[in-house]
Amino acid sequence: MNLVGAVVDGILTGGVYALFAAGLSYMFGVMRLVNLAHGAFAVVAAYLGLVLSGAFSGLGDPGALLTAAAVTIPVVAAGGYLLQRFVLQSTLSESPLPSLLVTFGLAIIIENVLLVTMSADTRKLSLGRGIETASIDLGFTSIGVFPLVILLLAVVLLGGLSLVMARTQFGRLVRAVSDDPATVGLTGADPRHVYAIAAAIAFGLVAVAGLASGVQTNFSPGSGGMFLIFAFEAVIIGGLGSLWGTLLGAMILGVVQSVTAVALSPGYKELVGHLVFLLFLVFLPNGIIRRKVRL
Repeated sequence: MNLVGAVVDGILTGGVYALFAAGLSYMFGVMRLVNLAHGAFAVVAAYLGLVLSGAFSGLGDPGALLTAAAVTIPVVAAGGYLLQRFVLQSTLSESPLPSLLVTFGLAIIIENVLLVTMSADTRKLSLGRGIETASIDLGFTSIGVFPLVILLLAVVLLGGLSLVMARTQFGRLVRAVSDDPATVGLTGADPRHVYAIAAAIAFGLVAVAGLASGVQTNFSPGSGGMFLIFAFEAVIIGGLGSLWGTLLGAMILGVVQSVTAVALSPGYKELVGHLVFLLFLVFLPNGIIRRKVRL
């Protein structure tokens, strides 16, 4: 693969990273909550998709996985609503420590439950070889059809969410609750319900990310930690509270890793990605798109 091809591949990889990072950025922007179980729930979505696609195997590829995704995404989103309403809501305070401890504990519990129930073997979701290996030849490089679809899906989802937040009554309500939940409560709206809906949106996004990643690469119960790191790095590089910044940060991270794999060695791509993240953290801690932390 040449350098141009590596850049293109990195941009496509950024689509998956953006899906992982969007939910993390959204929850922080709305509730100032850093969900350390974010990656673990992506793995839960991947395993749920695996189990359901097996149950729907009679539909064949890709029908089984698409049907499983149609069930998995709403289920994970509903789980996010309930988790926020009855567990995470009580951890919201001036200090981030309670939510950090609770979500860290959730991540450990989820990983161990998956180890017991699903084993430590790596798994992979299947859409059928015809779709997974299909590519578009551009002459100087080729583009995988599935990664391109995921990138376009990430742009549509983040763009749609940005429009909802900027142009709709629900978006204005979310922003108002994020700024001053006590005052909004006086108008008759329930801030806890608004927070729970925001969590459901974030968990729905991470379910999409978990399923997409499960098609592209192998996963195991311990994969959540790496998913969380990539999501966190994309959010910091792009800028906290900015969904478009999250997409840009994800693409930068993907390009850095892909170019490193070609220019140096595949073994160095994650290390160099972490070093670039560290440079942003030191010299540009507010990210590329500087703004107050609100959506």
